[in-house]
Amino acid sequence: MKKYILISILVLSVTFQSNAQSRGVKIGYIDMEYILQNVPDYSEAKSQLEQKAQKWKQDIETKKIEIAKIKDALKTERALLTKELIDEREEEIKFQENELLDFQQKKFGPNGDLITQKAVLVKPIQDQVFTAVQDIAEAKKYDFVFDKASDLTMLFSAKRYDISDQVIRVINRSEKREQMSTKQVKAQEAKDALEDAASDANPTLEARKKALEDKKKAREQLVADRKAAAETKKAEQAAKRAELLDAKNAKKTGTVPAKEKTGDDKTTPSTETDSTTVDPKAAKAAARAKLIEDRKKALEDKKKKILEDREAAKKAKEDAKNKPKTE
Repeated sequence: MKKYILISILVLSVTFQSNAQSRGVKIGYIDMEYILQNVPDYSEAKSQLEQKAQKWKQDIETKKIEIAKIKDALKTERALLTKELIDEREEEIKFQENELLDFQQKKFGPNGDLITQKAVLVKPIQDQVFTAVQDIAEAKKYDFVFDKASDLTMLFSAKRYDISDQVIRVINRSEKREQMSTKQVKAQEAKDALEDAASDANPTLEARKKALEDKKKAREQLVADRKAAAETKKAEQAAKRAELLDAKNAKKTGTVPAKEKTGDDKTTPSTETDSTTVDPKAAKAAARAKLIEDRKKALEDKKKKILEDREAAKKAKEDAKNKPKTE
């Protein structure tokens, strides 16, 4: 069958070449699988279908476990059961196994729910792709457009003839235009025309643009990861500093740090915050405020001591001056 298709294509190509002397035959191709993967509506619906399929698989495994338990129980109790009870158990096992096979066929068989729902899922997207291909082929004078993902074997396909990205753009544009006003649609059409002209002038432009976007996303993700790591490290360092500061202050005042307090100690003041989660930022702010207060108090004490020493020295000097000289 493929051989006849290729022969037909060659015959048509020769016919077109003979009838169109001013230009050669223009051929393009699409990759349906690639297009489906890059259409948001299809990706979301496919994810939901995969979740259903996973649930069906779990139900099948659960049923298999139940049947295995019944078989094990029969194997253990066979010597104690009558022939009628054994036949009844075996009949029940056979019934459940048939029921399991029917469920598997219903969900995953050739005409099962998975295949049927996948076809229903793909059909609207395929219709959009066919419409987009026709519009592109008419606008850009393509003579043939093939599907790379079909049964037709393509031994070689140059990337410059791949119009899959153009099809994706057409589908995405049509979805966006449905939510625009008439004025916005006209402006968007003008913008799209410029993009298409640039793409036609340089076939590799779209690939370069996509590579740059992917590189930009990867760079942004790397920056975000580094920032998150730095924030985590900063928070850990702040918590460690607060812990060291608490231990230092506790050592000065002779109290036991909150970390070393036990819940059975009735003599120590009970703090309600021990049973709740303490905010690291609040703890850091409180520790900093306490440190500033301690430093301020130490400076005041030092200043007071200096003044007292000065007063004492001054008084001693005056006393020495006023003291009568002895002959």
